[in-house]
Amino acid sequence: MVLVVHMAKIVFIGAGSVVFASRLITDIAYHLELRDSTISLMDIDAERLKIISGFTRPLASKYAPEMKIESTLNRREALKDADYVIIMIQVGGLEAFEIDINIPLKYGVNQEVGDTIGPGGVFRGLRTIPVLLDICYDMEELCPDALLINYANPMAINCWAMNKATRIKNVGLCHSVQGTAMQLARYINVPYKDVYYWVAGINHQAFFLEFKYKGRDAYPLLWEAMRKREIYEQDKVRFEMMKYLGYFITESSHHLGEYVPYFRTTEERRKQYCEPRWFYLEICKEAWKPHFERIKKQISGEIPIELSRSHEYGVDIIYSMETGKPCRINGNVENRWLITNLPYGCCVEVPCFVDKGGIHPCHVGNLPSQCAALNRTNINVQELAVKAALERDRGAALQAVMFDPLTSAILTPREIEMMVDEMFKAEAKWIPF
Repeated sequence: MVLVVHMAKIVFIGAGSVVFASRLITDIAYHLELRDSTISLMDIDAERLKIISGFTRPLASKYAPEMKIESTLNRREALKDADYVIIMIQVGGLEAFEIDINIPLKYGVNQEVGDTIGPGGVFRGLRTIPVLLDICYDMEELCPDALLINYANPMAINCWAMNKATRIKNVGLCHSVQGTAMQLARYINVPYKDVYYWVAGINHQAFFLEFKYKGRDAYPLLWEAMRKREIYEQDKVRFEMMKYLGYFITESSHHLGEYVPYFRTTEERRKQYCEPRWFYLEICKEAWKPHFERIKKQISGEIPIELSRSHEYGVDIIYSMETGKPCRINGNVENRWLITNLPYGCCVEVPCFVDKGGIHPCHVGNLPSQCAALNRTNINVQELAVKAALERDRGAALQAVMFDPLTSAILTPREIEMMVDEMFKAEAKWIPF
């Protein structure tokens, strides 16, 4: 009897996101059980593809010689017979991102990141959804049973569209839940390994419904920490929201300030609550360069490639599905009465168990009423953005931006219409309607 061992094929679409892709590829090599995988790297940028391939091959040679590495500019070639497809694309790149930020800024809508809701998030979704759907349609033909692991923002908008328009299994991943948990452990000065958390809501706006240290409620420690000026100053928006909602929210104060109408309506308020500034567009232009240079030096052999494990969920999922050893993550999935006071069919971020049978989202039930109310203000925007992308409906896109909490606190409907028209004109080559 011949034992047939399954060797997973893991495809990276947008592998030219070199810094992030290298992190996940290193996670794969970290696990002995995944070292016989096939890694298929795909990007539309030949130069960036060459760089990530140049990193992956010596990594595999040193730590996983049985790993097979493929590199291609052809998406269908990469997707054939895939088991897992990891998406990390940014349609339009920095050129489109600058438009997402600068045109709204001209109208007074000051976005720190602009990738989730608001004018920037809506237009990023309009650019990204058609490409994601094309990938899904290729997968339906070439690897219909594969799991799509999405890291592309706007997370909820993208996943909602895929759930509505395709049959492909997918999960959206972010590091805001575990990243926030690490921050909270630092705020209360305890080891991260000793905290427990149960978090649910929507992406970038999920709530720490439970936060425990060594089995006991740690919220009293967090309230105490908030009263220390040096800690409050690190996270003013989130602590302000915790004061009035009773729960701490995932994602940074810089992000959260964009999703509510309270902290960025004037420059004075922005400076009061959102300093020091964390301007993601500038970070994308400059801050990644040292990491990029480090990878180039690793390729050339000037510095060694070290084997380490990140806190990203993507490879944890693959590891559990391949080995049967379970893990728990927070994933962005379709709301099939998982959170019962949020709309059925929207995209929610909930705890999920993962094993050989796949991803099993957990039933959360009702969120606290005030938390669900805040989520629904963002879900309104997401729903209209999905409608706009799937139906090629410019009116729905305008309405999505009209109901954005921050934008509607600053502009009149006519001003929003003028801004949206200008953005459509500037982004016409990426948005096909």
